[in-house]
Amino acid sequence: MTALASLDRHLLAEGLDRLGADGWLLFDFHGCNPVATQLLPGGSLATRRVFVWVPRTGPITAIVHKIEMQPFAGFDGKIIPYARHAELDAALRDTLAGKTAAMEVSARNAVPYLDRVPWGVVDKLQSMDVKIVSSAELVTRFAATWSEAERLEHVQAAELLRDIALKALAGAVTRGGQGLTECGLQGEVVAAMEAAGMFLTTKPIVGFGPNGANPHYEPMPGSERTLERDQVVLLDLWGGMRQGAVFADQTWMGFSGMAVPERVQHVWSVVRDARDAAIAAMQARCRSGEPVLGYLGDQAARQVIERAGFGEFFVHRTGHSIDRDLHGSGPHLDDYETHDDRAMLPGTGCSVEPGIYLPGEFGVRSEINLYWGLSGLVITPDVPQTTLVTP
Repeated sequence: MTALASLDRHLLAEGLDRLGADGWLLFDFHGCNPVATQLLPGGSLATRRVFVWVPRTGPITAIVHKIEMQPFAGFDGKIIPYARHAELDAALRDTLAGKTAAMEVSARNAVPYLDRVPWGVVDKLQSMDVKIVSSAELVTRFAATWSEAERLEHVQAAELLRDIALKALAGAVTRGGQGLTECGLQGEVVAAMEAAGMFLTTKPIVGFGPNGANPHYEPMPGSERTLERDQVVLLDLWGGMRQGAVFADQTWMGFSGMAVPERVQHVWSVVRDARDAAIAAMQARCRSGEPVLGYLGDQAARQVIERAGFGEFFVHRTGHSIDRDLHGSGPHLDDYETHDDRAMLPGTGCSVEPGIYLPGEFGVRSEINLYWGLSGLVITPDVPQTTLVTP
């Protein structure tokens, strides 16, 4: 059964009622819409435009190019095949004219992870008397939620990553001044993840000293830094138990010296406290039954960092949605890069990763994940980092 076929149509109808929409219109072309690729037959294999109309009630209609019908074999609904552009336009007009369709759009590109449908597609539909509204709530409920099996895989991956990170950092911080390179430590972490049976799509971030002040630093052979004594070490790693799994995503910090300088310790403490403030704010709203709005987590973390005088050095959102994509389509903890006022829902997860990046000195980030389970918002890994890893 495909994800589309397993949609809870009753819950979908409730969501469409709140949006004032007649149905959910899923569009994809070459995988441009991760929400659609999760739900539609064939995933991201479509090399021609595909539209699937999921109405409040009644059969689902798929408008599919004639050369790409194979993924829709056995499709439980109506299929309208097309080849010529006039056939596509006629199918869209006959199916949708006069209706209100929820799609993956975000007004003025306010939330890029939700704004997946090209403007030209919206323009075409509007010319056919189709009103478009944002499918934000539907995306969170039906594309960003984890199954119980995915939750268990995520927890397993989170605990493995924690063990791998701590062992890697413990070994690294003792080798300051002994020739360990960023790529060398990166290779050790990748090998440990693969030995543990984990799947990863890209390599971890390893930053020594000043390189850690670049949030998305990528060590490159021949130009990477060699670890010296008394340097800050940043290790950001992510992975899952299989391809397509819900990944765990973590950042751990170490120091290659016995005595941590007061400035380094202070920055670490501020980042750790900001992380915990975001967690506490989100958990409090969850317990009280208030909407768990993404931007509020960002505000809570940012206030701690700003009060400490480092606001200008926290240059990214506090957290991102996690689903089958590491940077998922659900609510982000963000009131900085965007104002994400979408609400987390039971079954959704995200990262919490505030950071302070001091150019020319060092960077500090602490990252854990949050998941809304039966007992509320829970942290993975079970025991987050509280102190720097030192020799």
